[in-house]
Amino acid sequence: MTKLGTHLIIDAWQVPADLLNDPERIRQALLEGIEAGEATLIDLCVHQFSPHGVTATATLAESHIAIHTWPELGYFAADLFFCGSGKPQEALKILKTALKAKQIRVQEITRGFPASSDVELDLENSLYQTVA
Repeated sequence: MTKLGTHLIIDAWQVPADLLNDPERIRQALLEGIEAGEATLIDLCVHQFSPHGVTATATLAESHIAIHTWPELGYFAADLFFCGSGKPQEALKILKTALKAKQIRVQEITRGFPASSDVELDLENSLYQTVA
């Protein structure tokens, strides 16, 4: 596979509700994670839901980070996709620590193209398909 990036899918439980319902805490955790992950911030959007919950997305030069919180369940879901030389695992360490997650599950997906012998590119239409 020609690796273009690393995609981390995170589920975190047993997180203090007050942290998950604090948009400024979420914003700061993302900013610290972006720095630790050696990524470049383009834009950051943080939204507080009523009665509770926060969604935040960081658009990065390297791709993105998104987090969605359920304070009433002590749970958050996050998505970290870094291309190039970024370090999503380092960003994740910051999020886990800043939000005090006691339990976490991480799924890591390598993003990119299959080996060149297994793929047929259609550059005109920006499509590819696996060759049988």
